[in-house]
Amino acid sequence: MKIGLALSGGGVRGAAHIGVIKALQENGINIDAISGTSAGSMVVALYGMGYTTDEMFKLFNYFSKSVMAISPKDIWSGMKEVRGVKLGGITSSRNIELAIKEAGKLKNIKNINDIKIPIVIPTTDLISDSEIIFTNNNNLQGEKYIHDIDIAKAVRASSTFPGMYAPFEYGKYQFVDGGIFNNIPTKETKQLGVDKVISVKFKFKTTRKQNTIYNIAMQSLDLMTENLIRESVRISDYVIEIDLKDVKPFNIKKLEFCYKEGYIQALDHIKNIKKLLK
Repeated sequence: MKIGLALSGGGVRGAAHIGVIKALQENGINIDAISGTSAGSMVVALYGMGYTTDEMFKLFNYFSKSVMAISPKDIWSGMKEVRGVKLGGITSSRNIELAIKEAGKLKNIKNINDIKIPIVIPTTDLISDSEIIFTNNNNLQGEKYIHDIDIAKAVRASSTFPGMYAPFEYGKYQFVDGGIFNNIPTKETKQLGVDKVISVKFKFKTTRKQNTIYNIAMQSLDLMTENLIRESVRISDYVIEIDLKDVKPFNIKKLEFCYKEGYIQALDHIKNIKKLLK
């Protein structure tokens, strides 16, 4: 039986996806196709390149300092207008591209088609106001699919969080975070020739009162995301929900916590997943 894995976005929380993969592999559950949005797309790329989970986490941890190390104060100061021209973001997402490019060089992988396992990486195009999907699988056809692109650019496009990063200009496109339309690409994963799809999402709800502008905004974003992924959750064959408490998307100090929790909490699902796969 072929298994597909669909990973959600979530900034540093994406490290939990690596822990989930580690738990699955240690219990003989092989992944035959993988998809992911935003931070999930980074994991998709590293996994598709052939890195082990330990190597993936080391790279994720190493690159996060240049990719996500921006304070909440910086994020909000970047969201303003100057002489009527809205700033695209407080920084460029180029560091994301450079990080994935560097990882690809070590594995002699550049183009999305150099990756052997079927993958899907969603992004959002502001020009056409539509979803665009990068994939190396020819089963997915249509105007919204792009089959020929550097894997580093695909990940950058999917991970360009609005406000934090300026939109990624690529040809006729203006890309921002894939989570706007598709935070868990379960539907597309089902089309990659697999029998069952396991989706990984984060538990966003919290009972804690939010008392800062940043926390209120992040909690509101999580709630909107929760609403958007309902259909992806519904059509999944199995959902692993990871509770990372109040970890915010850009808190790089919580990377190891996310990684460990992803692993530990995924172990609780192994018995049920094995029943599903019988």
